[in-house]
Amino acid sequence: MSNKPTPIDQEVNWDKSKMLMSKTDLSGTIEYCNANFIKVAGYTEDELIGKPHNIIRHPDMPSVIFKVLWEHLKKYENINAVVKNMSKTGEYYWVVTDFDFVKNTDLKITHYSGIRRSISDDVVKNTFDPLYKKLKEIETASGVDASEAHLKEVLAGKSYNDWVKEILGK
Repeated sequence: MSNKPTPIDQEVNWDKSKMLMSKTDLSGTIEYCNANFIKVAGYTEDELIGKPHNIIRHPDMPSVIFKVLWEHLKKYENINAVVKNMSKTGEYYWVVTDFDFVKNTDLKITHYSGIRRSISDDVVKNTFDPLYKKLKEIETASGVDASEAHLKEVLAGKSYNDWVKEILGK
């Protein structure tokens, strides 16, 4: 049985000038998160540390976005992923995450570090929210492969990462 909160259509009120940071092991288990991350997520540090990062995954998020994200990370390639997260209260917040790789003395990657920043409400409203709703709808009806095919059509030959950077003006 899941203890996930019930989503509500209310955005978390947070200082969007602040960065939300976390560090996970290679399987996505949270090992560190900064005070801003903790505050926006609405959990205590003890409730977050040792938990899968998807504790904050909003059910509106299409699985295909995480498929693309993990494909990049498994190849040790950075990706700028736009994600709708959910706080412990059920409220949502949109961020773009920039990843870094933490290496040991042998230069072997041991952790992922993510820095999340807010994105403009207009970009969410006009681009990501409608796209993600459509991808989720396709996934529900026809599966992740069909959703991925639609995403590729939208990207028109670009990678998701390049497309996000273009949309966000990075």
